Amino acid sequence: MASGFKRVAVKVGSNVITGEDGSPDSGRILRIVEDIAVLFKSGTDVILISSGAVAAGRKGIRLSKSTSLVSSKQVLSAIGQVKLMASYQFLFSKYLINAGQVLTTKESFRDRRHYLNMKNCISSMLENKILPIINENDTVSVNELMFTDNDELSGMISSMMNCDCLIILSNVDGLYTGKPGCEGSELIAVIDESSEDISKYISTSRSGFGRGGMTTKCSIARKIAAEGIDVFIANGRRESIIRDIVGGKDVPCTRFVAGPKKANNVKKWLYHSGTFARGAVYINQGAKEALLSEKATSLLMIGITEIEGTFKKGDIVSICDENRVRIGIGKSQLDSEKAVLNIGKKMGRPLVHYDYMLIPDK
Repeated sequence: MASGFKRVAVKVGSNVITGEDGSPDSGRILRIVEDIAVLFKSGTDVILISSGAVAAGRKGIRLSKSTSLVSSKQVLSAIGQVKLMASYQFLFSKYLINAGQVLTTKESFRDRRHYLNMKNCISSMLENKILPIINENDTVSVNELMFTDNDELSGMISSMMNCDCLIILSNVDGLYTGKPGCEGSELIAVIDESSEDISKYISTSRSGFGRGGMTTKCSIARKIAAEGIDVFIANGRRESIIRDIVGGKDVPCTRFVAGPKKANNVKKWLYHSGTFARGAVYINQGAKEALLSEKATSLLMIGITEIEGTFKKGDIVSICDENRVRIGIGKSQLDSEKAVLNIGKKMGRPLVHYDYMLIPDK
């Protein structure tokens, strides 16, 4: 039975498309390209989020011992990204599909304007039948501005682009009740809102060339599923795995069932912006009760008791109660300097409008 997915995000991990020496596994990349090409040609929008640049850049490169760890990663990424895209472009061209590269950083998701620019770019590529291949720009990313890994990036992309499902390809079939391959260990096929706590089954180990693990995959999967997007963790080395999942076939994988509620586009952006807050605003009890009520309420200056940090108009700020506990986030309509001058005052304009506010417990 067909799944009905019209727009699909596929994340390919480094361990799926690189060989033991770190170079691109052309045979495996070809199988994945074939899978995606069939879907793309049939009218399904496919967005590919691919790791592997740093791993691909390692082969045949000997950097000097004086090169720092961060610089080494940047250099290897610069080299490897060319190799990776060359492989993808060559293979997709065999199916008469144009593939385009989109390199991004976490900073691109911080600012609403940059976020929309990226969304418009990817949308235009799909409208023109160009397959987007997305990766983190490791040549300019540094630790505090990096995604946890491309699992996090794939979740943010699938949310931003209103995908029907996200397929995270790894080197295992999904989440098991124990170590895969061991006696008594079983694959967990379905996880939904009513499922038991799965944290006890998640291994914190990482393998091979990727920097992510099952902990991140499951965390991202649950978060994205809560937004109304089906998420599948599957083995990227199984033949036709992408087509089989999209086609609704019964194949080994772990499915995180989409929740019933779909957030609007602004709320989706805010949902993934918790780590981007430039500052914090502290509110009194009255303002807290108003924000947590069922009524759509904006944050007014009269309810604010303190401003912390330096931020500009349009930046994300944390909204905290009198106990300094964050209850939500929002897009500020004032800079911090002007906000400080108006603490506790009556203003016609709210600091954070309801449409640009996210209160998770509401």
